[in-house]
Amino acid sequence: MTDTDFRIPVEPAPPPLRRPDLISDDEQAIAVATVLAAEFAAGSAERDRDRVLPWRELERFSETGLWGITVPREFGGADVSTHTLAQLIAIIGAADGSLSQIPQNHFYALEVLRVGASVKQQRFFFERVLAGERFGNALAEIGQRDFKRRTRLFRERGKWIVHGQKFYCTGAIYAHWIPTLVVAEEDARDVAYLAFIPRNAPGVTIVDDWDGFGQRVTGSGSVGFDQVEIDPEWIVPFQSSFERPTTIGPVAQIMHAAIDLGIGQGAYREMLQFIRERARPWLDSKVERASEDPLTLQNVGNVWLRLRAAEGLLKRAADATDAARADMTEDSVAHASIAVAEAKILTTKASLLAANKLFELSGTSSTLSDDNFDRYWRNARTHTLHDPVRWKYQAIGNYYLNGKRPPRHGAI
Repeated sequence: MTDTDFRIPVEPAPPPLRRPDLISDDEQAIAVATVLAAEFAAGSAERDRDRVLPWRELERFSETGLWGITVPREFGGADVSTHTLAQLIAIIGAADGSLSQIPQNHFYALEVLRVGASVKQQRFFFERVLAGERFGNALAEIGQRDFKRRTRLFRERGKWIVHGQKFYCTGAIYAHWIPTLVVAEEDARDVAYLAFIPRNAPGVTIVDDWDGFGQRVTGSGSVGFDQVEIDPEWIVPFQSSFERPTTIGPVAQIMHAAIDLGIGQGAYREMLQFIRERARPWLDSKVERASEDPLTLQNVGNVWLRLRAAEGLLKRAADATDAARADMTEDSVAHASIAVAEAKILTTKASLLAANKLFELSGTSSTLSDDNFDRYWRNARTHTLHDPVRWKYQAIGNYYLNGKRPPRHGAI
């Protein structure tokens, strides 16, 4: 049994029960996330196995105030560093990969607002977030690429209307607002905007039809907009934020890297515990415990090194992103994008390695369904597809060899 019926439209998220706690600084954010992760880890295997959408956990997540930590201080938020944001996501991801991905688009939308919205829009939406409301997303469309999207924004009888269909809408099920990538025709060309659409607006339909084998409870299914009327104050420039150097891309990608790192760290912890408590040494090792097997020790050390290296590159990338936020230039944003791409490659490799070695070093008993350890590999394999690292190698090589800056489109 699950708490929602698969492929049936989902009711809107209830309004926040209370105003969240206020996180004051980076140190508090990490401390709160660490406590929360221990709570989330307890039911992670069951939620994944039975596909139970984590409504209760997300309410708890929201109430801590962690969803508001990137709101600028002048609007009442903690305005934490990019490294703290990445740490938060990795800490939660080690406990539950799905729960670390759900807020990714929420923080992405906050960065879009910070970079491109008017002060009036910032004041309105930042306050909504500090009051406990969550953003989801409706960006991608099946079969569509770049800005060639069918979801349109247009005027009809003096009103602004959104019409179209989206997929891969992570977090939309749980959201109070759905930031939606739309295109409007202006001067005979399509221009992209991010329309913040209330989840309960007439004409909005969300279907829980995400059936990927990993990240199973992220709610990454379909959102439909049937002639949805929106307030013009909810329409935020988007395309223009990529026509100039901004940190939207590096911030988006470093969160993906942090999700992968967290999943890998979770797999590594499970592996250590299993080897210590349940695994058997190979007969040729001539030792009494699996934890003394020399080949096991070598492999454990390798996984640890890869994760630590990925963690280091993530910190370096976060510092570069913060430097770019302080002074957004062509060079600073390009440097941040490349640094994040380097981290993303390594977090991808380290996460998949940790998930594989969990089984290889633990033995056949680790495949028993009661443990549901395969969720680490399924989650890592699914999420590391955001976005193809083969293109990141190319961007890095072009940057260092030819001095060519990477493209600005949010995926690097």
